[in-house]
Amino acid sequence: LDPTAAERAARELGGPPDLGAGLGVDVADRASAGRLLERVLERFGRLDVVVNNAGLNRHGSNADQSEADWDAVLAVNLKGAFNVCQAAIPTLQQQRSGRIVNVASRVWVSGSLPAYTASKAGLVGLTRSLARELGPWNVTANAVAPSLVATPFTRAGRSEEEFAAIAARAINQTPLGRLATPEDVAVAVAFFASPDAAFITGEVLHVCGGAQLAPA
Repeated sequence: LDPTAAERAARELGGPPDLGAGLGVDVADRASAGRLLERVLERFGRLDVVVNNAGLNRHGSNADQSEADWDAVLAVNLKGAFNVCQAAIPTLQQQRSGRIVNVASRVWVSGSLPAYTASKAGLVGLTRSLARELGPWNVTANAVAPSLVATPFTRAGRSEEEFAAIAARAINQTPLGRLATPEDVAVAVAFFASPDAAFITGEVLHVCGGAQLAPA
């Protein structure tokens, strides 16, 4: 919902001024997601890749997570991805080509905060549903599932000491011995969006340094 950050990211792409555009969108609102697709088509004339990376998290256990926090997380992380994909489907089908990449999380396997875990597990399920439904139109759908990445998003709501303890546990479970970086995630997304992944659909790529080999 922060158009300033989106515009800054667009500028950081470099290249011609019309290469990127930053828009503030509430993906949890179906009409807002629809307007996003309209703006994309107005500006670029086609749609090749959809990446669902909007995310929200709320702290709490299964015993005490509030209904409002549960609903908010599912609305952005799962419903939001569905809204964007649903808005994009007619164009992708008409073009008979396209890529959908959903950014999930390793927690869909390992478990973590309840609403976040449920939303990311649901996102994997949605990805597989999209892959099956859209395959006949040459549209692929895949998910990238990172482990912990040190970003403002993952630090939010935690003290430095709390985050350091969480990071230490994550590193201890990771054979490659470090946290994931945004660049690690970006190259995985770029792979699924590329021609090299033309015959891959319905898959989940864990970007976690081997953490999936260790106990949760």
